[in-house]
Formats: sequence, C-alpha cells, structure tokens
Amino acid sequence: MKALIHRAFGDPAEVLAVEERPLPEPGPGEVRVRMLLSPIHNHDLWTVRGTYGFKPELPAASGTEALGVVDALGDGVDQLTVGQRVVTGGTFGVWAEYFVARAAALIPVPDALPDEAAAQLVSMPFSAISLIESLGLNEGDWMLQNAANGAVGRMVAQLGAARGLNVVGLVRRAAGVEELRAQGIERVVATDDAAWRDRLAEFTGGAPIRVGVDSVGGRSAGDVLAALAENGTLVVFGAMASPTLELSSGDIIFKQATVKGFWGSVVSREMPAEQRGRLFQELFARVQDGTLTLPVASVHPLSDIAAAVAASDTPGRVGKVLLRA
Repeated sequence: MKALIHRAFGDPAEVLAVEERPLPEPGPGEVRVRMLLSPIHNHDLWTVRGTYGFKPELPAASGTEALGVVDALGDGVDQLTVGQRVVTGGTFGVWAEYFVARAAALIPVPDALPDEAAAQLVSMPFSAISLIESLGLNEGDWMLQNAANGAVGRMVAQLGAARGLNVVGLVRRAAGVEELRAQGIERVVATDDAAWRDRLAEFTGGAPIRVGVDSVGGRSAGDVLAALAENGTLVVFGAMASPTLELSSGDIIFKQATVKGFWGSVVSREMPAEQRGRLFQELFARVQDGTLTLPVASVHPLSDIAAAVAASDTPGRVGKVLLRA
C-alpha cells in the first residue's frame, strides 16, 4: 500500500513523501480500515515538524483523523462489520491507503452523514463539544471566547447556541465579524475597535460572563479574563499567538478567578463511554440538521501533499483541507 512517510523532521511540504509499505494486519481487538478522507490538522503538521508534544520515531507515518471503511477484523472484534463506514480521531498513521486502529477507537458513521463532513467530525467538533460539556454552564449562561473565527471557535458558537448558551466571540478585525455573520453567528466583537468592551456590554446587557475560553494567549488572554464576572473561569484551550499568558494578578485575585487548561485528547481518552457516545450522537444530529457546518476548502490525493500543506497554511482559509487515498 501507499503511505505518507517522513524520514526527517521539517517542513511537511518538503519531508513528507509517498512510499510503499506492507499492508498492515489487524491484531486482537484491532481493525484494518481502508482510508477514504483525512483532514490536515495543525497538530499533524507540528508533529511532522517535530515541534508537537508527541514526537514519533523516524521514519514516521503521519495523520491522526480519518474516515474509512472497515476492511478486516482482528480476533475478538464483534461490534463492527466489514464494509462499515467509521471515523477515528486518535489513530496515528492514517495518511495511508490502509491503517490499523483499535476497534474501541472507531466510531460508526450514520448513512445520512456525507463523507466530507464525517471525515472531520472527531478532532475539532468533538473537542468543541467536549469543551462545552466541561464548562458546567446552564441554558441562558454567558461565555466569551477569542479566536471566534477559527474552526473550533465557530463550532463552539454553533454548538453552544444549540444548547441554549449565550456565546460571544472576539475577533481581531472587523472583517472577521462579517465573516461569522455570513455563517449565522451574530454575537461577535472586533477588538481593533477601541470601544469593543462597550460593544461586548451591549450584547450581554450586563449579565455576568461565567466562562472565558482563550485560544490565543498573550494579551488577548488577559482581555478575556478581565471581562469575566466574579468567580469566573478562564479556560486555556490554545496558544495561537503566544505561549505565555498576560494576566492581571488583580483580575485573578479580586474576581477570585480560576484559570485552567483543556487538552482535548486527554479529555477524550478519559471520558466514560456512555458520555462519549451521547456527545457523538449530538454531533451527528447537529450536522444533519444544519446547526453545525463543516466546510471543506479543498481535497487532494496523498501524492499532492505539498499542495495540500500549502492550502492548509493559506491565511483566511474557510474549511478544512482533506487528503484522499
């Protein structure tokens, strides 16, 4: 079979190449899957560069999320059938024509869900809904997030609204406000406006903001914290602009605020099976009723990985870049 392999860490467009590899055989409790589509995530590219928390041994496979079709079953696997469509979001080495995954890591996909939506359902949408689930918010509560025009930010806004939460998003420029409004997301404030805090207050009407989600770092994290109510919680989800947080000690002390992190892969791994299944059913329903949108920017064959990486790195891209086997 063909697979994307890198023999050195570096620029993914330069070090990733298609190589021939033996067809893998599933062991006990495992399944061989024929890959259909796989999204390119930032963490996939960081892994290839050697800058992520997980650093594989070289030569290394690549990719972590994929939609595929069950091709062969290992001993003891009775909950899946050959020919069934499945997705996985935590299986390393899926950028290949075939890959082997733990049966427990595969989620069957409803027939009504299109391939392009199913292929990107796990990593980002599941992180978004797991994040919302972890916040302990009730219907009618207010939350604030920065990087609102990022993929996860958009999903949090859509999924949060579907649960009856009041989600306000911060973006850096006015163009981001219009971009999100075009997708039906109205509560968005651009921080390049000197009066952005007044605009935020207009949205909330003075209601307390219980939770803030920071995906940017630096000064932006402090802006989110400053907007929180007393006993509010700042959840650090990412660090797009800076690996450090610029937080006011006064805000932390006098608001009696809590600052904590959220790492989706750990949350997913430790989540009870019943809760995990319930959240996936919610995601399936939200995609099918149009509440959650999962646009695709472009689709590339494995052999076109350099162009796919360039497309994924394009500023202002709307939608995921997918690889197909």
